[in-house]
Amino acid sequence: MMAGGHRRNFRLLLFLLITLETARPLTTGDPNDEACLNHLRQSLEDPMNNLRNWTKSMFSNPCSGFTSYLPGATCNNGRIYKLSLTNLALRGSISPFLSNCTNLQSLDLSSNQISGEIPPELQFLVNLAVLNLSSNRLSGQIPPQLALCAYLNVIDLHDNELSGPIPQQLGLLARLSAFDVSNNRLSGQIPASLANRSGSLPRFNASSFEGNKGLYGYPLSGMRKTGLSVLAIVGIGLGSGLASLVISFTGVCVWLKITEKKMAEEEGKISHLMPDY
Repeated sequence: MMAGGHRRNFRLLLFLLITLETARPLTTGDPNDEACLNHLRQSLEDPMNNLRNWTKSMFSNPCSGFTSYLPGATCNNGRIYKLSLTNLALRGSISPFLSNCTNLQSLDLSSNQISGEIPPELQFLVNLAVLNLSSNRLSGQIPPQLALCAYLNVIDLHDNELSGPIPQQLGLLARLSAFDVSNNRLSGQIPASLANRSGSLPRFNASSFEGNKGLYGYPLSGMRKTGLSVLAIVGIGLGSGLASLVISFTGVCVWLKITEKKMAEEEGKISHLMPDY
């Protein structure tokens, strides 16, 4: 009886070990997601230690179905689906290896202190629908390659230090319903493909473009500053009026001088003809 019981226990233990070993590969994370998360963590500085659980051991298996073990991450069928690391005082830069998270549909790194350029490699996030990098210290140009993310619904880049023109290609994004590049250092004409879209495509008003001194065109009210400013025109007008006044005053003075001289000469002639008393 005792021997039979031990054999049954041994078989049960062996069965459990085989079951766990068989299930192990199913719990392993996607290697692309692992590389994505690992490089992103390396590129970011975390002075407030908000990403303390973002460790290599977690990157190898960040998801369990729809649940993520990483704060700020959301999973879908075992893949990273959403990254939302907002208002965490993060510094550093955006890793181009984010493109390895090929199932990513929402990337929100807003309200941090992230600097550097927006990586053009984000074009490989073909499922990306939301891109929010607002309220950071990003510089450089807006990569036109973002137009290859055909599912983009939201592009929010306001309150950064981005420069150069707005890529015309972004107007080709048929799903784009929210667009904000206000308060940057952008220049050039606003693409008509964004400001004056045809058909049922959403159009974006002035608030999407304000706060960029070098940006001009509809829907902004100001025109391109190729000519004279209003103050310069007013100054010229005032200057012209003053010059005209001076010329007129000078002309009157000269006329009075000539008239006075003629009158003096006439008085001399008259006094010469008058008899002495």
